[in-house]
Amino acid sequence: MPASPEIVFIAAGDGVRLAVTLYLPAGAGPFATLLEALPYRMNDVTSSYADSYHRFVDEGGFAVLRVDVRGTGCSGGLADDEYPDAERSDLRTVMEWIAAQPWSSGRVGMFGTSYSGFNSLHMAVEGVPQLGAVAAMYATDDRYTDDVHYAGGVLRALDLVDYPLYMIAMNALPPTPAVWGDGSGEGSGDGWAAEWQRRIEQHEPWLLEWLRHPLPDCSWRRGSVRLGPGGAGYVRATCPVLLIAGWADGYRNNTFRTLQHMPGSYLLAGPWSHKDPSVARPGPNIDCDRELMRFFDEHLRGGPARTAPRGEVFVRRPTAPQPDLAVHAGHWVGIDGWPEADVHDTLFEASSAAVTAVAGVVCIAGAAGGEPVDVLNVFGDVGTAAWNSCAGGLPWGQPLDQRADNARSITYEWLPQGEAMLVGNGEVALQVCSSAPAGHVSVKLCDVAPDGTSTLITRGMLDLQQRGVWPSDPNGSVGAEPQPVVPGEWTQLAVPLEATTWTLLPGHRLRLAVAGTDWPNCWPPAQPFTLSVRRHSVQLTLPLATALPSAGAGFTAGPGPGSGADEADGVEWRVEHDVLARETRVHTRYGGSYPGTHGTGVSDAYEGTLGISTTDLANAWARGRSRFDLTFALPDGSTTVCSTEATLHVRSDHEWFHVEISLTAQRDGSTVVGRSWTETLPR
Repeated sequence: MPASPEIVFIAAGDGVRLAVTLYLPAGAGPFATLLEALPYRMNDVTSSYADSYHRFVDEGGFAVLRVDVRGTGCSGGLADDEYPDAERSDLRTVMEWIAAQPWSSGRVGMFGTSYSGFNSLHMAVEGVPQLGAVAAMYATDDRYTDDVHYAGGVLRALDLVDYPLYMIAMNALPPTPAVWGDGSGEGSGDGWAAEWQRRIEQHEPWLLEWLRHPLPDCSWRRGSVRLGPGGAGYVRATCPVLLIAGWADGYRNNTFRTLQHMPGSYLLAGPWSHKDPSVARPGPNIDCDRELMRFFDEHLRGGPARTAPRGEVFVRRPTAPQPDLAVHAGHWVGIDGWPEADVHDTLFEASSAAVTAVAGVVCIAGAAGGEPVDVLNVFGDVGTAAWNSCAGGLPWGQPLDQRADNARSITYEWLPQGEAMLVGNGEVALQVCSSAPAGHVSVKLCDVAPDGTSTLITRGMLDLQQRGVWPSDPNGSVGAEPQPVVPGEWTQLAVPLEATTWTLLPGHRLRLAVAGTDWPNCWPPAQPFTLSVRRHSVQLTLPLATALPSAGAGFTAGPGPGSGADEADGVEWRVEHDVLARETRVHTRYGGSYPGTHGTGVSDAYEGTLGISTTDLANAWARGRSRFDLTFALPDGSTTVCSTEATLHVRSDHEWFHVEISLTAQRDGSTVVGRSWTETLPR
C-alpha cells in the first residue's frame, strides 16, 4: 500500500518556507511527479482535491506534490497578488527539489484547474529543464481580456462578489496549527497565531490593484502567457501542453489560438462549466483524471503515444436552455491543427436579403441618402438572462431563454441554408454612434428554434472608449490611451465573439442581438445614452464547417459520474425588479460545511447582491460578503475556531467608482483584528 501523505517544507530562494503535501506510491521508485500549486489551502478549503491525488498515486503510479503558494495555507511569505513573480521562482525551486530526491525520476508534470492551470501555463514558458509536460484546465492566457477582471475593457460586475471578494477573506486565514508548529522550525504553541496576526496586518486586497488598472497596461502582462516579451509568449513553451476547456466556462478564448501558436499543444474542449469535467454541468461528462494520467504517462515516462488528433472538440447542437442543464446535445470532432483546413469564414450581412427581422425597442430612422439606421434607447438591466459569462457550480448557472433580453436589443436575423458547424471565434463588424460621451456595445449570437426559444451561442463586449486599446492579438497595443467618444460621431467597430462551437440546423434562425449593456455580467456605462447602428454596416463573420472527422469523447478518458442531485441545496439565485425603487437586482448565496485534514472543520458562506437603476444606468452597485470559519485541533488537545469575514461595497455614479472593503478576523467569537479600505477611482 502507498505510504500516507506527509507534510514537507521546502526553502524558497529567499528563505521563505513553502509547505507541500507529498504523496508517494509504494516501492522505491523512481517516480515521475505531478505538481499542483494553489492559494486555496491544501489542508482545509480544498482538501477534497486529495481524492484525485490518491488516484494519480494508486492507479497511475505517480508521485504527487501539492503546494500552498507563498503567503497562503501553511506557507510563509506574503500573498501580495495573484501570480506574482516570486511564485514562478518558488515553483522552479520546488521542481529542482523534486528532481534531487532519491525517489524521483527527475521528470515533473504540472497540472491544475483555474489558478493552478494558470501557473502551470506560466511555468511551461519558463524553460525549467525538469518540467516535462503541463496540463491546464480552465486557465486562460490573457488576464486582462479573458479573466474575471475586464471584458472588452469593461469591468466585470458579477465576479466582484465572488473570487475577488472571497480571496480577501481566504488570504487572511491562519496557517493550520498542527502543521505550522510540527517540526517546522517556527516553534509550537501559539506561533501560528503570531503568523496569523502578521498576515492580517500586511494583507492588502488584490481587488484594489486590479481596479487601479482599468486599461491593459504592463501590470496585466504578468501571468498572461499570450503577451510574453515581444508578443511571443506562446513560442517560449518548452514542453507539451494539454489544454482542457469548457464552452460554458469563462476561460475559453485561449482554446484555438493556443492550439495555433503554441508548439506541442493539445486541446480537449467539452460543453462544461468551471468544474471538473467528470461532474460539471452540462455533460456529457468524462473521467478527466484518467486522461491526465494517460497524457503524463506518455510525456514523462515514455508511455504509448496518443493517436488522436491534436484537438478533440465537442460541437454543441441546439438544446433548450436550462439554468442547471445536465447534458448538452452534440458530438465530438477531431482537429489536427488550427486554422483547421475544413473550417472557413462565412459572412452574414445585415444588408443582404437574408435579413428576416429587425426587432426590439428600436426606432427606424433614415440617414443621409436614405440609409437605414437602427436606434436603441439603452436599458441598463439587459443581460440578466445570461447573467454570468463564467458559469461554474450553482449559483453560477447557465444562460436562460434570451427572448426577454433580445426584445430590448436591436436584432438581426438570418436563416442559414443547410446544416453547418460553428467552430472557433466569430466577429461582429458594425458602425455605431452614441448620443453621449460614453457607451458600451454588447453583441450576443443566439439560436432561435422554430418555437421561438432563443438560446445563447456566444457573446462579445466592448467599451467604446477602449476601441483599439485592448489587444486582439499578441502584438496588439498595450498601454494605449482611451479614445474619447464624441456624441453623434460614427465609429467603425470590430467586436470579437468568444470561442465556441454550435451546429446550425435547417429551420433554426441565427439572431444577432446588439445592446448597450450586458448587466450584471459587466458594469454599465458612465451615463445614459442612445445607441445608433448603421444597419448596412453590420457584418457577422463565423468560422463554419460542413464536415469534420468524428472523435471519441475525451481521447481515451471514458465517462464520468456526472453532477450530484444535491447541487442546488442551500443555493440562492434570484433576479428581481423593485418597481417603486426603480431598480433591478440580482442575488446569490451558497456555501457549506466539510472536513479538512488534521482534525480541521470548515464552514464557508458566500453571498452577493448587485443592483442597477432603471432610470439612470450610471447608478449601479455591488455588495457582497464572504466568510470562513475554521475549527482547528491544537497540540494540547483543545480546539479553537478562527474566522475571517470580508465585505465589499462598490457603487458608481457618473464620474467615480466608490469602493469600500472591510475585513474582520475573530478567534472563538472575539475580534482579533478589523481592517478597512476605502478608495474612489475615476470611471
